[in-house]
Amino acid sequence: MKQIIDFIVIEKQSFQRAALLRLHCDEPLPEIRGGQFVNVRVDGCDKAYLRRPISIHDVDYQNNTIDLLIQEKHEGTKKLCALPVGEKVSIVLPLGNGFTMPEKDDNVLLIGGGIGIAPLYYFAKTIGKDVRSCVSTFLLGGRTQNDLMLLERFRSVGDVFITTNDGSLGEKGFVTDHSLWNTMKINKIYACGPMPMMKAVAKVARDKGIWCEVSLENQMACGIGACLCCVENTKEGNLCVCKEGPVFNIERLLW
Repeated sequence: MKQIIDFIVIEKQSFQRAALLRLHCDEPLPEIRGGQFVNVRVDGCDKAYLRRPISIHDVDYQNNTIDLLIQEKHEGTKKLCALPVGEKVSIVLPLGNGFTMPEKDDNVLLIGGGIGIAPLYYFAKTIGKDVRSCVSTFLLGGRTQNDLMLLERFRSVGDVFITTNDGSLGEKGFVTDHSLWNTMKINKIYACGPMPMMKAVAKVARDKGIWCEVSLENQMACGIGACLCCVENTKEGNLCVCKEGPVFNIERLLW
């Protein structure tokens, strides 16, 4: 059930054009699924009238905290990345539909590009907790090694393979070029990142006959399907990504 909760920034880690915020609230957190997102109010920014949708990177129910990995893109997200420890933040959560949980003994490949790695960590944690015999593997891509963050955190919940466009870390090329595709038996793919990357992953999945879900990053404003900013043309017609997604099986999409 959606709630509006005031959080306090209690920890902050800054990266190149991104920040990881840990936010605490006094009340118990609602149930959150991997792949869901929040809408964050941006205070003190004249150019950010609407809340900003941010993927949920991690959840700690015991300590009532959530982690948000935010990329600086426009004025609103720049303001959020600059929030100091101790600042109050109004958040609507949880929003959207999360990833489908895999089945026992599935070999799961989680593919993230750039800031699209954000929702994959918490989802992998839930897999490890709820489907303990399921194996999770990450394939993470970036333009350079500077675009890849929190790798040790991801390695704590699964094996990590990397590609960079310039070859500065991992294998050179795109995630669809990695040699892992030739060596790993894959039952399910979950992907989040730039649209060209997800379309390329979807093509590989179809060619190989692998079940696949992607988390779309259409521009979302209201988070509840009212403003129609995030409409995606699917096999079922036009659907609001914030309400019907952001996670979609590729067989529903016109890619």
